[in-house]
Formats: sequence, C-alpha cells, structure tokens
Amino acid sequence: MGWRKRWRDGVGVLVVEGDEEAGRGDVRVPVEIARSYRARARGLLGRDRLDGAMLLTPASSVHTFRMRMAIDVAYLDRRFRVIAVRTMRPGRLGSPRVRSRHVLEAQAGVMARWGVRVGARVRVET
Repeated sequence: MGWRKRWRDGVGVLVVEGDEEAGRGDVRVPVEIARSYRARARGLLGRDRLDGAMLLTPASSVHTFRMRMAIDVAYLDRRFRVIAVRTMRPGRLGSPRVRSRHVLEAQAGVMARWGVRVGARVRVET
C-alpha cells in the first residue's frame, strides 16, 4: 500500500519490515487506525491493555494523561520510516517531532520485540 493513502478509522495489520541481515522476517500485528479527530483524541484513554498497536494519523506528538498504562511510542515520517521511539509512563507529555506525520502506540516493551527501532520501516495493510 502506498504511503499517500487517505486513512479512515478502522482496523488493519501493521507490518514491521524484517531485517534480512539479522535473519528476521516481517512481523505482523493487529493495528487500530485513528484518523478522525475524535478517534485520535480518545486514543488509548481508559484502557488497561492493547492487543497490537494504534496508529494515530496525522500526528506529531502524544500525551499519556489519564492513561492507565505505560506505552511505547514510535514517531513515523511521511514514508513510514521510524524516526524516534520512546516509552512513556502515564501522565506525560511527549515532545512534538517536526518530521513526524504518524504515531504508533503500543503497550510498553512490545515495540522492541517487533523490531520497531529508529530507521525501521513499517506499513499498514487494511
């Protein structure tokens, strides 16, 4: 799927492209897509856990006020390349990333297992 796609709220599959040099194939996880203002504003508020990830688009920063869990946050550029990854505890305000166009959120600790790191490329299949 092209990176210029117009998203809608819904579900899909997040594909973290594998690293052939490390012998790791693509990783596929369920993803919720939050495109509308309402869906992005609600995000993960009030949840105790998340199976998979949430994609906020467009987005360049996030906060964890009123969240019940720590989360991993990956900032993506317009071509879905990871430009930063952070773990945020509840009650924090993330710094905006100038080049960020999309933000992935997931439970703390899972992004490292999926291979989401600076420079990695991801895609979303709907």
